[in-house]
Amino acid sequence: MTLFLGSAVALAILLACSFAALPPTGDYRGPYGDLVNAVTVPERNVTDTVTAVNFDIRGFDTLGEEFILFVSVMGVLLLLRPQGNEPRRRHEDREQGRPAVPISDAVRVTALLLLPVVVLFGIYVVTHGQLTPGGGFQGGVILATAPLFLYLAGEFGNFRKAVPRTLVHIAEAVGGGGYAAIGLACLGAGAAFLQNVLPLGSKGTILSGGTIPLINASVGLEVTGGLVLGLMVYLEETLELKEE
Repeated sequence: MTLFLGSAVALAILLACSFAALPPTGDYRGPYGDLVNAVTVPERNVTDTVTAVNFDIRGFDTLGEEFILFVSVMGVLLLLRPQGNEPRRRHEDREQGRPAVPISDAVRVTALLLLPVVVLFGIYVVTHGQLTPGGGFQGGVILATAPLFLYLAGEFGNFRKAVPRTLVHIAEAVGGGGYAAIGLACLGAGAAFLQNVLPLGSKGTILSGGTIPLINASVGLEVTGGLVLGLMVYLEETLELKEE
């Protein structure tokens, strides 16, 4: 308790000093942001500054962030992997003596109605990341919720049939490797790694930004595949395996 109280007091003092040194609200003192705002549109033809920073100006750093998610998903798959000697089984509720709650018609209908909307919105966010707030990370999370609606609308067996694990593995691998492959292609073109070498297109169009739309698509594919794989193994761990 003494160690905790001492640490808490020290942390409180540091936080108070930090907050006291903050600039007033609305007072921006960073030259980096002003420089990025000045070059994003004329030099990249990108109207979303955040996307230009993530996938062009500091694209190499973002590649590392993408692989953080990739490695995290691989760790989850490793920890929750099924045993090799398990027989073919079906999935039911793990809790002993608790019958599975049937899915109501309202949940099924709502999930089925939201499914195409979520897919279209996720694709929109991914493909328009260089124009409006969004991009591969945000759009990938949205797209990954679509299989969840599919699970809510039916049973886990139907979910697994509609979303083959092999296909999801391929999507995650292609998305993760696609980002690095774009950087290697830039090297092959005689430029620096991940340097924007494609035509920048017209400002305000979906093909503007050179390599940014391709990187956005790769990130969206990797994030979608990774989160869907995590959802799969979580459901398999949560639902008890019983003999058919």
